[in-house]
Amino acid sequence: MDFSLSDDQVLLRDTARTMLAKECPASLVRAHVDDVTVADALWSKLSDFTALGDGPASDLFLFVEETGYVAAPGVFFPTVAMFAPLLQALDHELLPSVLAGEATGTVALAGADGHFVPNDEPVKTFVPEADRVDWVAVVDTGPKVRIIPAGDVALRQTRLVDFSRRHFEVDTANVKSDTLALDPAAFDDVVAHTTGALAAEMVGTSRRLLDMAIAYAKERIQFDVPIGSFQAIQHRLAECSLAVERSIAAVQYAGMTLDASDAERFRAVHVAKAAAGTAAMRATKDAAQVHGGIGYTWEHDLHLYFRRALASEYWLGTARWHHDRLAELLFER
Repeated sequence: MDFSLSDDQVLLRDTARTMLAKECPASLVRAHVDDVTVADALWSKLSDFTALGDGPASDLFLFVEETGYVAAPGVFFPTVAMFAPLLQALDHELLPSVLAGEATGTVALAGADGHFVPNDEPVKTFVPEADRVDWVAVVDTGPKVRIIPAGDVALRQTRLVDFSRRHFEVDTANVKSDTLALDPAAFDDVVAHTTGALAAEMVGTSRRLLDMAIAYAKERIQFDVPIGSFQAIQHRLAECSLAVERSIAAVQYAGMTLDASDAERFRAVHVAKAAAGTAAMRATKDAAQVHGGIGYTWEHDLHLYFRRALASEYWLGTARWHHDRLAELLFER
C-alpha cells in the first residue's frame, strides 16, 4: 500500500507553506499579543481554504500542520476544525456559508473541569476566539446543540500561556435559542476530527521548534566551533527528531482512519494526540535548552512557538489523558 502524499496533497502542503511563510511571520504573531485585529489580514487569505472543513481529514491535517508551524492566530482553526464538522454532522443550513469563508464560528463544550464532553453547565470553558467569530455552537447533554450569534453570549477571557490562541468562558444561562439533537456516534466523530486536527497542528509547531533549534546549533559558536558539532547536542536533536517523526506518522494514520470511518479511528486519534503531545513537550524543552539563555527571553521568537505547544498539549486532553483513554478502549476488546 502506498502511503505517500498524492500530487494534490503535495500541492496543498506546498501552497500552505508558501502562503503562511509570507502572510504569518513571527512579527505578526508577536503583534497579535497587543492587537488581535492584525489576524484579520491573515484570515482573508486562510478563508480561501475553509472548504477543508468538509473534506478529507487527511487534507485538513496537512494544512493545519502548516498553520501550527507558524502558530497562526485567528479564527481559522475553530471555524474549520471545530465548527464546520459539527455543522456537517447536523446538516445545518449555515454550513455552506462557513465553507465559503463567509461566516466563522467556534464550539462551546467543556464545563468547569475542562473536559471536552457534553454537559448542562451554563458556563462553557476554553472556547477559542469566541469574541472574534460570528457564531457559537453550544453543546449540552444529549448531545444537544444550540447555534447562537456570538454577540448574544456573555464572555470572559481566560488568560493562558499562549497569546496566539485566545480562550474564553462563555455564559449561556440567559440565552434562548432552538435546540438541535445530534446522534451521539456522529458527535464522537466530530470530537475525534477536532482532536486529530489539533494533533496535526501540534506536529507543525514541534517541527518549527526543532528547526529553530537545529538552525541555532549551526550558527552558535562555542570554543571556536558550532555547538551543533558537540555530541550531546547532536544526540538531543536526534532524539527530538525521532519524536517528531513518530507524531507525524501517528497523525497521518489517524487522518486516514477517519476518512475511511475505520473501526480503529478513535484509538488512532488517541495515539495521534498523545504522540503529538509527547513530541511537543520534547521539542519545547530541547529547543529552549539548545538556545540557552536567549531562548528564555521575550525578545527571541522561540517563546511564541513553545507557548502554542504548551497550551495545545493541555487542550483536548494531555498525552497522559489520551494514553488512559487508549487503555480503556484496548481493554474493551
